[in-house]
Amino acid sequence: MFFCLISLLLSSCKKDIEINYHQVDPIYVVEASVSNNGMEARISQTNNMDNNSTISNIDHAKVVITGSDGSVNNLTYTKNGRYKATANGVPGVEYTIDVTFDDNHYTSSSIMQNMPRMNNFRFIRKKIVTENYQMGELMLQDIPNEDNWYFMHIYRNTSGYRWAVKRDDQNPNRELQQLFSFAREGSNDKDELIEGDRLHIEIRSIDQKTYDYLYSMQIMDNTGTNPLKNFTGGCLGYFSAYSQITYDCIFHEADVEDEE
Repeated sequence: MFFCLISLLLSSCKKDIEINYHQVDPIYVVEASVSNNGMEARISQTNNMDNNSTISNIDHAKVVITGSDGSVNNLTYTKNGRYKATANGVPGVEYTIDVTFDDNHYTSSSIMQNMPRMNNFRFIRKKIVTENYQMGELMLQDIPNEDNWYFMHIYRNTSGYRWAVKRDDQNPNRELQQLFSFAREGSNDKDELIEGDRLHIEIRSIDQKTYDYLYSMQIMDNTGTNPLKNFTGGCLGYFSAYSQITYDCIFHEADVEDEE
């Protein structure tokens, strides 16, 4: 009986399985921002699972960002669904984006925050039970006397690697710690850092609306829910006004510090 079952399992592995994907109407996606480095938006459209076309960018939208300070900026189309304006955002100003094309109209708003401050970043080795794990420790100096929310994104050799969001409710006005778990040492995992890897870290101070959206994305695998809606009109994506700093470093094994 045992060998019959094994034979059945092996033969079933060779059987082609046809999956019938449900056809759904394409959904538009808007990813837009106002920062200390200008204004930009990318507008695209989702495809069905059986559609391998790469032509999903929207090139004929009207994109306008207005500020509570009376500013009005019309973003100009560049390429690949991207629209840009050179004007920088101003902390404390609430910005509203209006996107219109065909019969679609999407809006969202966000309040630009003050510049974040980074105190230190280091590579650490942390022992968990019997195994050593690579980790990164990022220390932020919280912006004093105001509520703050942060988004941190690490790129490894230009590719997205790790990201996290954090709020200052646990240690307001003081130093905030964010730990990133990379990989178990010696695991040969694709996420394990190797000598000479280049890391680029973007640190943004964001408003609560953006934090809530990104946090809902962070926990969606555990909750089985979709991220919060950030736009009116039914599109996916989010709009964020933020201030950003960056930090670049190279991974060297000799720089890793042991942490209890």
